[in-house]
Amino acid sequence: MRVNPINPETMNEEVRYVHDEIFKLITNSQGPVSMINDEGALTGPFPPMLRFPQFGITALSFVRSLDNHASLPKKVREVAILTVGAAFGARFELYAHEIMARHFGFSAAAIASLASGIRPAELNHEEAIAYEIASVLTKGRIIPDSAYNLAKEILGEEGLAELIFLIGAYTLLATVLNGFDVLS
Repeated sequence: MRVNPINPETMNEEVRYVHDEIFKLITNSQGPVSMINDEGALTGPFPPMLRFPQFGITALSFVRSLDNHASLPKKVREVAILTVGAAFGARFELYAHEIMARHFGFSAAAIASLASGIRPAELNHEEAIAYEIASVLTKGRIIPDSAYNLAKEILGEEGLAELIFLIGAYTLLATVLNGFDVLS
């Protein structure tokens, strides 16, 4: 890790406020995943975001807006996130979202497949289209019209938009995690 967790007691008021907001956010949305060390400092993507708040706070606002306006089923979201994590080899993203996927009921085999970049056979239609869209976008490609139209039919226009922005957000997080060599 290139940026160590920051003890909350050493933060200025603005950064401490953001730390506390993140703490609330992850407590609500990432309950089964531990992202706080023994000193109460945030781990994962948060140390670099708090160390460089001029960039990190804006990124966190984007991710938070996706949580606040989430309408896609949790399992669909986890398929997309694990697909992004696998494509980028983002170890912390995989660590955290393998736990979340297990929490939401995915089998060990499905989680292993997703974390390896392989589409599991057990996905339902919504989950399968999320995998396809995430796979295309993480390769830097344009979604083919046929896949876009199918995803719009399955997820609805708003659901598809949410999925695309979710993939973008977790691509950003994967880049931050890899750039700062965040493990788990």
